Amino acid sequence: MQLIDWIVLIGTLIFIAGYGVYKTRGSKNVKDYIGGGNDAQWWTIGLSVMATQASAITFLSTPGQAYHDGMGFVQFYFGLPIAMVIICMVFIPIYHKLKVYTAYEYLETRFDLKTRTLTAILFLVQRGLAAGITIFAPAIILSAVLGWNLNTLTILIGVVVIIYTVSGGTKAVNVTQKQQMAVIFAGMFTAFFLIVSYLPENISFSNALQIAGANGKMEILDFSFDMSNRYTFWSGIIGGTFLALSYFGTDQSQVQRYLTGKSVKEMQLGLIFNGLLKVPMQFFILLTGVMVFVFYQFNQAPLNFNPAAQEAVLNSEYSEEYRDLMENNEALQAEKHTTAIRFGESLEIPSSFENENYQNKMLELDAAELDNRERARELILLSNDAMETNDKDYILIHFILNNLPRGLIGLLLAVILSAAMSSTASELNALGSTTTIDLYKRNVREEKSDEHYVKASKLFTFGWGIIAIIFASFANLFDNLIQLVNIIGSIFYGNVLGIFLLAFFIKYVQSNAVFLAALITQAIIILLWLFDVMPYLWLNLVGCGLVMLIAFLLQTSIHSPEKITLDDDNQDL
Repeated sequence: MQLIDWIVLIGTLIFIAGYGVYKTRGSKNVKDYIGGGNDAQWWTIGLSVMATQASAITFLSTPGQAYHDGMGFVQFYFGLPIAMVIICMVFIPIYHKLKVYTAYEYLETRFDLKTRTLTAILFLVQRGLAAGITIFAPAIILSAVLGWNLNTLTILIGVVVIIYTVSGGTKAVNVTQKQQMAVIFAGMFTAFFLIVSYLPENISFSNALQIAGANGKMEILDFSFDMSNRYTFWSGIIGGTFLALSYFGTDQSQVQRYLTGKSVKEMQLGLIFNGLLKVPMQFFILLTGVMVFVFYQFNQAPLNFNPAAQEAVLNSEYSEEYRDLMENNEALQAEKHTTAIRFGESLEIPSSFENENYQNKMLELDAAELDNRERARELILLSNDAMETNDKDYILIHFILNNLPRGLIGLLLAVILSAAMSSTASELNALGSTTTIDLYKRNVREEKSDEHYVKASKLFTFGWGIIAIIFASFANLFDNLIQLVNIIGSIFYGNVLGIFLLAFFIKYVQSNAVFLAALITQAIIILLWLFDVMPYLWLNLVGCGLVMLIAFLLQTSIHSPEKITLDDDNQDL
């Protein structure tokens, strides 16, 4: 990185953080600090919801996912628009009617304190872990850029995010996310068009798509019912719907974003806006990863994109073997380059036989390269068994650092760090709010002032930030970061969603049955994940259905005469 990159990067981040502090100065009461003043308009809500989900992980891992596995990951998001409509029709009117600060306050109205507390704790556990990962992700980037110690960077980034979040509360998160999304969109569009412009002159964008398709990267829809396949149309439309319902409807980091709306209509429009843009946005990010793949069909790619891994093995006793693999990799890539050029040229000639020959040759070379890379990973592990060999999350950053013009490198790093700031701030803000409202305030017998609860929320936010830093310091890549976040969510979200659906729709089921069912379901889901019984997306559906079924059976066996309805909203929260 050169001086211009540092100016762009630091200037962008200082402006966003400074703007947030300036716009939210004087937030002294709970309504402003936790509720965000309840004056947000629909576009602020929509961008804030989108920015909360679009963490640094999105811009690190999603292109790497597409580079290796193609566009199929977009199916993961197919259920999101359906979930947005359901939340707008069911969740938002109830939350607004009860004037809650957190989603879990409603559960005490419908059930009891222990159910509210259990659900809040389930949220705190999974979101606390996820917050650590969103801090860890940008630390990887700066570690690769600056060569600094990863744990030191994790701590530094975490401390900066804590200061930023504690100072301004919910409104600070909301007002800065509009600027962060503007930076994100500008950076991603710039990167995409530059990648396309770097392709050989005789390879058009249409040719690039066909090259990607010939290598199996453009297989978007998979209608199979193969349970061993993580991403299919059915897992996305069913499992993805339940995951999105849980995330956007019951996860406080998202609920808190739209509860700041000044009316039900503004909240609903904000979520619909998010639902309409989210799938195209993810499609575009995946397509950027596919274009990076096409770019490396014509340009030299490293044997492993993780620079630390390559350095470790080259300084070990296995360096000679690794250098042989590097030479083999260069030869394979030279042949791939020639074949890709010829395939692109053959597309102009109506000869399916010739096209098919070049396509088969590309697939053959790709398989040979993958085998070469796998042998390289084995050598990396032999040189250092603690070294991360999975390099998916390093692919985009390698491209940025080695191919973009000076100045744009700083912009793209600002994109990733802006995303990290927005999502981590939302998470810590929600963790602090939930701990304050659902655990601390609910169990303090004497009434305290607003100023006291604001101070408590700041203290709890700070505490969760420290926990997130600790988890981030011990985090390792698990296949890739975006999958790790979604796996953590899927383990907890289905159970929580089932509790809320019981609360909304099944008046027959009461508190004791729900509480026991939630405990049993959570234990079963963790076991299903540990023994890899099914793809993680299906855990959302299974967890939701399981808690509802067990609660219904338990209620039938308990025969509780207690009847609580949705209109019984007069209990103290």
